[in-house]
Amino acid sequence: MNGLRGNALWYRVARVQVQVYDPSWPERYAEEAELLRHTLADSLLAVEHVGSTAVPGLAAKPVIDILAAVRDFNGFPALVEHLQEIGYTYTPESEADDPSRRVFRKGPENLTRLRTHHLHVTERGSDYWRRLIAFRDHLRTHPEDAASYVSLKHDLAARHAADPGRYTRDKRDFLRDIEQRAAGLPPSPG
Repeated sequence: MNGLRGNALWYRVARVQVQVYDPSWPERYAEEAELLRHTLADSLLAVEHVGSTAVPGLAAKPVIDILAAVRDFNGFPALVEHLQEIGYTYTPESEADDPSRRVFRKGPENLTRLRTHHLHVTERGSDYWRRLIAFRDHLRTHPEDAASYVSLKHDLAARHAADPGRYTRDKRDFLRDIEQRAAGLPPSPG
């Protein structure tokens, strides 16, 4: 049931589902990347497959994460309009923890079902761009960290299946540690 309560959108969110690696994920990314290149031809500088579905063999929520780089956010309303034409919904509430990105979701309108794609738009070379690429590349080349991440995700999914926000928040320390190590920095204390 979708509706408004006060000024906030109210809905039941999709449950967290972590599943075994699906070899079709890279193909699903490639198809969507081609659609994005065609749709955003004038503003798209680069596009990358990121997140867990971009790491061969890694269990993940079956949502394709895509990182797209634009020159800047001038003309952002036109970008939103073009993305809406191919099924993306702009979700500004997802940007609270990092204002250097813009987030879009694609998938069923029924919000109790998982989205199919998350699109993260940022400026090429931004800290956000570098962090997501470094995290993906680290997990691709460090199977012990990838295995630890899978274990953490299964544990959190079991405990917080009905609370995707908590599932995501409880992964943050692990993510930050990997990002720091991928950047060649020492792990944070404590």
